[in-house]
Amino acid sequence: MRRRTALVAGAALVAAGLPALAVGSADALQAPVTFTSAALPTYQTNGIAWAVASAQGKVFVGGTFTSVRPGGSPAGTGEVARSNFVVLDAATGSPTSCAPAFTRSSSATVRSIAASPDGRTIYVGGLFSSAGGQARNNIAALDVATCTIVSTFKPSPNATVRAIKATSLKVFFGGDLTIVSGAARKYAAAAGAVGSANAGALLSWAPQLGLNVRSINTKPDDSVVVIGGNFDTVNGVQSNRLVVVDPSTGTTNVKTFTGLQNERSVVKSIAVDSTGFYTGNEGTQGFDGREAYSWSTYGKRWRDSCLGATQSVVVYRGLLYSGSHAHDCTGMGEFPDGARNHLLVEGVNDPHFLSWFPQTNDGMGEALGPRGLAVATGSNGKDYMYVVGEFTTVNAVAQVGITRFGPGPDTVAPSTPVVSLQSVRSGQVRVTWRASTDTDDSTLTYKVYRGGTLVSTRTATSWFWNRPQQTFTDTVPAGSTQTYTVSASDGTSTRTSAAQSIVVASGTPAYAAAVLADSPVMYLRYDEASGGYLSDTSNGGNNLTTSGSVSYRQAPAVSGSSKALTFSGATSTAYGEARLTPTNSVTIETWFKTTTTTGGKIVGFGNKQSFASKSTDRNVYMTNAGKIVFGVYSSGYHSITTPASYNDGAWHHVVAVQSSSTGMVLYVDGVARGTNGTTGHNATKGYWHVGGDGLSTGWPSVPTSLYFKGSVDETAIYSTALS
Repeated sequence: MRRRTALVAGAALVAAGLPALAVGSADALQAPVTFTSAALPTYQTNGIAWAVASAQGKVFVGGTFTSVRPGGSPAGTGEVARSNFVVLDAATGSPTSCAPAFTRSSSATVRSIAASPDGRTIYVGGLFSSAGGQARNNIAALDVATCTIVSTFKPSPNATVRAIKATSLKVFFGGDLTIVSGAARKYAAAAGAVGSANAGALLSWAPQLGLNVRSINTKPDDSVVVIGGNFDTVNGVQSNRLVVVDPSTGTTNVKTFTGLQNERSVVKSIAVDSTGFYTGNEGTQGFDGREAYSWSTYGKRWRDSCLGATQSVVVYRGLLYSGSHAHDCTGMGEFPDGARNHLLVEGVNDPHFLSWFPQTNDGMGEALGPRGLAVATGSNGKDYMYVVGEFTTVNAVAQVGITRFGPGPDTVAPSTPVVSLQSVRSGQVRVTWRASTDTDDSTLTYKVYRGGTLVSTRTATSWFWNRPQQTFTDTVPAGSTQTYTVSASDGTSTRTSAAQSIVVASGTPAYAAAVLADSPVMYLRYDEASGGYLSDTSNGGNNLTTSGSVSYRQAPAVSGSSKALTFSGATSTAYGEARLTPTNSVTIETWFKTTTTTGGKIVGFGNKQSFASKSTDRNVYMTNAGKIVFGVYSSGYHSITTPASYNDGAWHHVVAVQSSSTGMVLYVDGVARGTNGTTGHNATKGYWHVGGDGLSTGWPSVPTSLYFKGSVDETAIYSTALS
């Protein structure tokens, strides 16, 4: 037998489906995005902000709060009283003197805000009995110029108003209401707009909805009304959570929709442009993403399939911005299941994410992060993206309820490149680095310096979930000592790595030469001193990233070869950057050393980038008794378990092979310890893991710990079944 054998991934391992962006010079704020990801100074609330709208250089924010204070100020410092409603200067983010209170005898809240087309009137909905000192039940109109409640506008819905859309003649509103001004309504109604002949009067528009409304909008010419919510019938006809009705009576269904009921999805927000309308959805283990529909046919143009409820969508300059808590967008080729990402942008004609990733936390209340978005034009002529919600931090800095993002300058710098140097061939140095991240620039320019001399320049595209290894091979005198740095630039800011030095090899180490001769698609030598980046010595560029406590540059398994990496066994693991498609034949090879009695995953392939994949395959793990298991999933669990135990504190060499024609073989220390005729495997795309990952209960002798407590060295993956 050859000495090793590896695992899945093959040629399909390289290039993990990055969103397509032109790679050219890396300019800050890469078009078409026009907002930076850096939050600007903005007043914050002492509670949840639910709704936001803008008009005439002002921003109107409603929610459940009693005061606002400057950004950066702790609670109780600089508090300015505001009762569930605040008016901010769009250009500065500071409150104006306009301060109408929205209150009731018990808890009051503002849940919806909309501006009239001319920007002179702001309509406010929620649960309140008084607005600006005037008796108003759950909806009111504010005159922007005078900051007074409009006396002629006082329809009286009997329950919370959660959505408002104002046209020049009508104000459509909906929510939990069933009676308005003494007349029956089924969750939606309309009143005459301020300035119209019948201002404030309840109109005959009365769609019959089966359950409450969460969002309302109209076509730009106001010829139809689009309603979203929890309902499944409209005007006696099935229409699940979304419907288009006429603007006159509301009793004509222009277009009904089915399917969202089965997906347990609620339409929480509707945005429009001249081509169509866009929905933000919240599912209960159902559809959570965004959809685009055409005005011409009302047919669906696209759907993104992110998981993590979408609370708000807004269209700006051909892009769809959204507030959500998206945590799994693998279905649309984006980030895998893991941490929540709250603010995203995609093209209205191309549902793939662009370079804009500011971040909030989940925050308080229902802990869903952002709840509302609005673009506001300041008195300085600049546009700002305002975000309101339940969050209590923005970009990891304390900020409650309100934040905003402007057009620049771009102050967000790329992360500093994490560099690794290797010399495994005579007269050559491989300078590799993990691609940097930048929350508003995905394409960056990298420069490699030998000493003070520039030796390479390139651009590369990366995302926070896929930071592909970059490699520059330098030819220099064997035996010499060379020093390298790598810089990353977004066109405005530059970050440069610390200098590293290496003695150039005069030959190739025998073990490394043998591995490289078999063309691995991933080869980890664990030479790094720190930094969390594990470089790939193969041509595959499939680097790994460590998580948790690991110890670098431990004594190696192979004399005269690279160093080893030790995992703590508590929460430490390493995972791949690239989402890969497993190939039909694979070989996994690694050295390991341990005395653990709680087992753990040594190497495996899983569907999640972070820990605890739910779908795993090609697993090499240790049982509590120290036995080695090699398993695959193919319409059931198929495995080989060694008769002997190997948790004796000595180095052991394991090779797990699966051939698509002959099945499985498990070798330990050069001897075949078992075979299995299974040739199939789980074709789910995923990531390579070393040192820990999930194992479902169906796998044999699942260990107490899924984290491996021990050392690994010289890990290689091949896309073929080695002999």
